[in-house]
Formats: sequence, structure tokens, C-alpha cells
Amino acid sequence: MSNMNAGTEQFGEFSKTAVDAAMKFAKVSFDSAERMFALNLEAAKVGLDESAKSTKAASAVKDVQELNGLRTKAAETGLEFFMGYSKNLYDISNFAQAQYSSLIEERVSAFQKTVAEGIDKAAKNAPAGTDVAFAALKSSMAASTAAMDTLSKASKQVSAFTDTAIKAASDTATKATSKRK
Repeated sequence: MSNMNAGTEQFGEFSKTAVDAAMKFAKVSFDSAERMFALNLEAAKVGLDESAKSTKAASAVKDVQELNGLRTKAAETGLEFFMGYSKNLYDISNFAQAQYSSLIEERVSAFQKTVAEGIDKAAKNAPAGTDVAFAALKSSMAASTAAMDTLSKASKQVSAFTDTAIKAASDTATKATSKRK
């Protein structure tokens, strides 16, 4: 195969993988947007229903003490609703972020593999005496791969820590609301 055909074939393969990656990113985006839209639609329905219930209850109030109890109940219901909504919103965002991270790791890994293969091909066809330069390139690639792996692991640890902290805060708020009842 000539160099021209090899270059065209490589470009075609690169274009195909770029389109595939873009489609995967678009799918994650649309799926997340769809889930958020459904969440917001459900929140609007629940909010309308709760407003109707509160209005009916307020119209039946006979004294100030009953009104205070109604206000307290409405505040607790609102807090529970907000906590549930926030948790669902966080779950959707967290899932999308995990999908994006996975896609990015996949693309970076593919890129690093392609570069490493390119370096190996160039080293085989290189003139004598360039071994040191190609060894330095390979060493540089290994270092950048290790750095990306470390960054990825750190990102996952931060994500896990954040997830644990948010779940703990949500549980605490839910328990505090339950104790008041």
C-alpha cells in the first residue's frame, strides 16, 4: 500500500472515530436533558398539586393556631420536596458526568495508543542514531499516560467524596425533618 493510501485510510478511520465519539457525547447530552425535563415536569405537577391542597386547607382554617400548624406543615413539605428534587437533579448530573468522563477517558486512551503506534512506526523507519530521541519520546508518552491516570483517579476520588458528602447532608436533612413531625 502506498503512503498516500495509508494516509487516506488513517484519515478516514480518524474521521469515523471522531463522528462516533461526537454521537456518543450527543446521546449522553440528550438523555440527560430528557431526564431533567421529565424531572422538572414532575416537579411542576407536584408543586401544582401541593398548592391546591394548601389553598384548600387554608380556606378551612378556623383559628391562628391551626394556621401556624398549616404553615409549619407547608414548610416541612416544601423542604422534603426540595430535598427530593435536589437529590434527583444531583443523580442526573452525576450520571451524566460519569458518562462524559468515561467517554473522555476512552478518547484520550485511543489518542495515546495512536500516538504510541505512530512513534513505533517512525522509530522503525528512522535513520540510525535516532534511538535516543525516540526513547525520549516514548518516555515522555509514558509519563503523560501516568499523569492522565493519576488525574483520572483523583477525579474519581473527588467525585466519590462529593457524592458521599451530599448523601450524608441529604440524610441529615431528611432525619431532621422527620424528627419534627
